[in-house]
Parts: sequence; C-alpha cells; structure tokens
Amino acid sequence: MRKSTFFAVPTLALGALLVSAGPAMAHSSHGGPETDGATTHDSSHSWSFQADLDPLNNSGTVGDVLIEGQGNQATVYMTVEGAAETFMDAPFPHAQHIHFGAQGLCPAPDADQNGDGAVNVEEGAPFYGGIGTSLTIEGDTSADSGLAVERFPGGSSYTYERSLEIPDDVLESIVNGTGVVVVHGVDPTVLTEEAANAQSELDESLPLAATLPAACGTLTASQMDAMPEGGADTGVAAGSEGAGMAMAAGGGVLALGAIGAGAYIMRKRPVES
Repeated sequence: MRKSTFFAVPTLALGALLVSAGPAMAHSSHGGPETDGATTHDSSHSWSFQADLDPLNNSGTVGDVLIEGQGNQATVYMTVEGAAETFMDAPFPHAQHIHFGAQGLCPAPDADQNGDGAVNVEEGAPFYGGIGTSLTIEGDTSADSGLAVERFPGGSSYTYERSLEIPDDVLESIVNGTGVVVVHGVDPTVLTEEAANAQSELDESLPLAATLPAACGTLTASQMDAMPEGGADTGVAAGSEGAGMAMAAGGGVLALGAIGAGAYIMRKRPVES
C-alpha cells in the first residue's frame, strides 16, 4: 500500500475542515412543503425526500438518504458503506452535510480544474452549493458545525438517524431541487500521487484527502408513502466527548455508539473502481 503524508497529520488538525456557506435557492415533492417566496415552513405539512449517494473522487463510498419532515422539523436517515476506514488507528471521521443554493448537482470528474485528478471542495461548490445543515450526531447542526469532526460519524460503514430542524432557506432549496447531501473524506491511497500528497485548499495544514467530497446525491421527492420497517444497522457512528478528547490526543480509539437508522435499508449498488 502506498504511504502518504496524510497519515502524518495529527487527527486534531481535521477539526479545521469544510467551512462553506451559500444562499438559498428553491421541485416540489408529493407532500412537499409549500413555498410563498418568503418562508417554506408549514407545521401541519408533511414531506419526504431521498437521495442515492454515489462515489466521488474514486472513493468507493455509496449510501442512501431519506429525510422525513413536517414543517421545519425533520428526521434524517442515512446508510453509508465503502468509506475511508481509519485515521491514526481510529475511525476516519466523515463530515456530512446538506448543501444548498447552487445547481443541485454532484460534480463530474471534469470539474477538476487544477488537474490533480480530484474534485476538491472549492471545485465542487458551484455544483452543490454551501453547507446548509451539518449532519452531526449530537449538538449543533448549523453550518457553524461544518468542521465539528468529533461530532460526525466515522469508519468505513455506518448508519445515521437524527431528528433536527431544517432552516427555511435550506428547506426551500430542497423543495426546489437544489438540496444535495455530501459526505466528505477520502482514503488517500485511492487518489493520484499528486492529490494524495497535496494539502487542502481550505487549510494548508490539512491533507487534501481529509476534505475531499467522497459521496454525493441530490435530494428528490420520495416515492414512499411511509418509512419502511425493520432496516438493519449496517455500522456505527462516532461522536462522544471522550472520543473528541481521544482524537485531540492524536491516536486514541474513538468511542463508538451504535446509531439505529432502523427505518431505512441501504440499496446495494456497484462500487466505483
């Protein structure tokens, strides 16, 4: 296995990744929330959107997302597989967000502008937009937590379930077809030598692999009338205070808690080579 300077970077440094913001935009679902140009929430109105997460940057990461809501209150269910597994003997943390306000697209390989063989965050942002909601496992879910690595899931496969509030501008973007879920963090061994040894464009103290988009999917109106029952737990997610302290120490094992996304089953798909 080719070694990379990525593994020489202290885990704590990952805490500086992924600061982005974007304006609101606005595809109405079956049961999608109504919009009036000023606000999107109607506390009596139920809605449902879903996305298939496909690999970016040769990551092999795939997943599924289902978001069920009423007004601005929503529950997010995710399953992720094939993600980067470890960092300094601990689960690789995967920042994940609802991006909004741009084209509502996942970037193609030709979005790579600097020719290093990878589409970085800045190159992808014109397609999927800025961070609207941070899909953390506890605490704040705003764009301010876009870099709260100790509060994101970790490892090669995990399930995620969390109830949270979707801001008006982010919900409007989802309804209008420009809401995109992106999972970040790519194993540097699958990158070109140039990309594997490059520093992040967001912060030169970080490896590029830490912030690269790994999987992406545009949210579309769900065709389900209700959540399926009896989904299997496919993994674990990281994120206790103790885990954050262990990461800051530069090598402790993350405290892992099983997160049941028991209402959603991942659809198996071929993994990008």
